[in-house]
Amino acid sequence: MPSSVARARRLTRERLSSLAVGDDACDTAALVVSELVTNAIVHTASRTVVCEICTGADTVRIAIRDEGCGAGVPRPTGLRGPDEEHGRGLLLVSAVSNAWGVQDSGSGLSVWAELPRSPDPAACGFETTADVGDHGMTDGL
Repeated sequence: MPSSVARARRLTRERLSSLAVGDDACDTAALVVSELVTNAIVHTASRTVVCEICTGADTVRIAIRDEGCGAGVPRPTGLRGPDEEHGRGLLLVSAVSNAWGVQDSGSGLSVWAELPRSPDPAACGFETTADVGDHGMTDGL
């Protein structure tokens, strides 16, 4: 799992950098991808997690789609103690995003977030699939 999350972060930074998205937005997007991919891996029985990234004139939209099998709908949990290892990911996503939400994707859930991007619009589509069983990540351009 850690290698899948790290690869998702790296691919996010590479792709957004190639689209002239500013460093701050790339860093924020990589953080959001890391949190959402980790949640999909930890809280579902998914063997595959798909990361979709699309840029617009003012936003970067990230959607992480899993195969479901988790308990309930993702939502931020209340504040926990400073030594808690888990539970703050969606609070962090909420704090750095313009908006975020959850949609039923038919075969699982899609958790999405929209972030502000730097000027210099570029339109794109990008999809990456993480095969959780093998802890690998493949580009699906």
